[in-house]
Amino acid sequence: MFKITPVQDINSAKEFLSLCGTSYREGCFVYAMKDYDTEALMGIAQFELAEGYGYIYDLKGVHGLNDFEAMFILGRQTMNFINSCGLEICKADLNAGEEKLIKSIGFKMQNDSYECNTHGMFDGSHCSGH
Repeated sequence: MFKITPVQDINSAKEFLSLCGTSYREGCFVYAMKDYDTEALMGIAQFELAEGYGYIYDLKGVHGLNDFEAMFILGRQTMNFINSCGLEICKADLNAGEEKLIKSIGFKMQNDSYECNTHGMFDGSHCSGH
């Protein structure tokens, strides 16, 4: 079991991102995924809300931890938050995470980034295409 929570403290965000092999980007949101019982960090998502779309910079697990299903849920939760902010287009950096993971959560290659239209993805009305 795990829990996903927003990281409010910049110093904590920087520490968590470092443990996942990346660095903090000014102004971005950070989600931490932690083991429910031990509070051990499992992974992070770093993203921003831009004009007309959300952009995921990082979707990465702690070095040495390979829990694909948990990372899938972290990715989808991040996309769900972006969608709940009224942004149906979600983009991900080419280096956001493992290609298999990025494609599994719904992204397709579009020019210089991955892209996904989340319309209907989280309301149950159009899940067959996702």
